[in-house]
Parts: sequence; C-alpha cells; structure tokens
Amino acid sequence: MTPLATELAPDLATKASAWRPPAIAARLSAGLHGLRTLRWYRVAVPLLLLALWEGSARMGWVSASLLPAPSRVLAMLGSWMFSTTEAAGDITGHWLKDAAASSFRVLTGYLVAVVSATTLGVAIGWWRRVEHTIEPTLQLLRPIPPVSWIPLAIIWFGIADRPAIFLVFLASFFPILLNTIHGVKSTDRNLIRAARMMGATQYQILRYVVIPAALPSIFAGMRISIGIAWMLTVTAEMVAVKSGIGYVLWDSYYFLRYDLVIAAMIIGVLGLASDAIVKAIMNRVLHWQHGTTLQGNRP
Repeated sequence: MTPLATELAPDLATKASAWRPPAIAARLSAGLHGLRTLRWYRVAVPLLLLALWEGSARMGWVSASLLPAPSRVLAMLGSWMFSTTEAAGDITGHWLKDAAASSFRVLTGYLVAVVSATTLGVAIGWWRRVEHTIEPTLQLLRPIPPVSWIPLAIIWFGIADRPAIFLVFLASFFPILLNTIHGVKSTDRNLIRAARMMGATQYQILRYVVIPAALPSIFAGMRISIGIAWMLTVTAEMVAVKSGIGYVLWDSYYFLRYDLVIAAMIIGVLGLASDAIVKAIMNRVLHWQHGTTLQGNRP
C-alpha cells in the first residue's frame, strides 16, 4: 500500500461505514422525524387557539351570541356549502356560487392590473421621459385609499360586478407598478453593457435582459396584490354588489348571525389558494433562481 493510500485509508473507512444499511436507515428515520416535527409545529398554534376558543365558548367565558364556538361556525359553514335544506336560510348550499362570484371579480380586476401595471412600470423604469411625464400623476393618485372610490364606482358602474372589478383593479395596480419600476431600475448595468457590446438593439435589451432581471420584483408585487385584491373584493361586495362572500358577510351582520359572519371569513382560504397559484407560476418562471438563491433548497 502506498503512503497516500495508507494515509487516506481511515478516512475512506469512516465514509464507507456511514453508508452501511443501518446508518442509512438511521438517517432516513431522523429525516422523517424532522418532517413530522415540522408539520406538527405548523398546526400546533392554530389547534391551540381553536381549543382555547372552543373551551371559552362552552364554559361561558365568552358570550356565544357574540363569539360563537368553532364547532357552531363549522356547522354553519357545512350548511352553507353542502346542505340542501332551508335550515340555514336562503344561503344554504350557495357557498360555491358566492365563492365563484367573488373569484370572478378578483381574477378579472387582478389580471387587468397585472397587464397594465407591468406594461406601464417597464415604460416608466426604462424611459426617463415617460417617468417624468406620468409618474407624478400616479404618485398623486397612489395615496388615495381604494375604498374612497366606492361612491364614484357606484355612480359610474352601478350595482353589479363592474364597481367591484374597478376597485380590485385600483387596489392591485400600484403594488405591481412600484415593484415593476424598482425591478427595471435595479437591472445590473454590466448586463446592459454586455448586451450592447454584442450588438443587441434596445428592444432586445428590454426583452432579454431588463424584463427577466425585473421578474423577481414583478412577482413580489403580484403576490402582494393578490391578497389586497381579495380584501377589496369583500369590501366592495358589502356596499356595491348584491352577491358574493362579502355580501353574505354584511347581510349576516344585519341579521345578527355571527356564526355565518365568521364562516364567511373563510375567504382567507381562497386568498391562500390564489397566492399559492401565483407562487407556483413564479417558481416555474424563475426556475433559474433555484440554484443560486434561497428560492431553492434551504438548509
């Protein structure tokens, strides 16, 4: 055996022993235990809060008329979703219809905001003349709360889907716009210089260098906006629309049906699903980031 082999033999023996079947089984067991622990921590706090809420309501510490127990809320939610009787009133079995109406308003206003905000944001970030011409007006409109547009939206569009779509558009537009401008302006100048040295035109630089570099910021704005879109949809449905989950929530408040009010707050699940869809699209489009950023596997 050569001196080098003699020197490396203990290290190789140690590595070989680590890959014996017992060692592999132990590592797999530790990994599975870590996954189970992680899942437990994810649900521990919500389960604890639900248990405290249920116990407080059943023991009379909290008035059931003001804060119904989770079991009562779940029963009402089940009737709203699946029941075919009239026990829960005229909303029985109508959850899918209400959720579809709200989802349509969110999707329509959100998509219009995505297209218009990204287009305008790229123009403002890339062309200085466009920035000086348009951005002051946009910055003047941006601080106006979207809910303050509700009276005008009702006057302009009436009581239907269009005022809610308009409000969703307003609420979703500015986060996407600002993140797009930031992404375009944050493009590395060295990348642009390299593209110009290779003979790229301005259009090619914009398409193949600037927009891909701005995509992480654009998707960040899109994820922020999808949550705001759901919030504004519920607000608009309370006052400007006669259907949807927000309308059911406000109508239930008038009739003191607080179990249904809380059940309507399950709209957060729809917001979570929407964010998951946007995140999945982001991960698919930005697949090139997975090996170089924390978007990929984390320790």
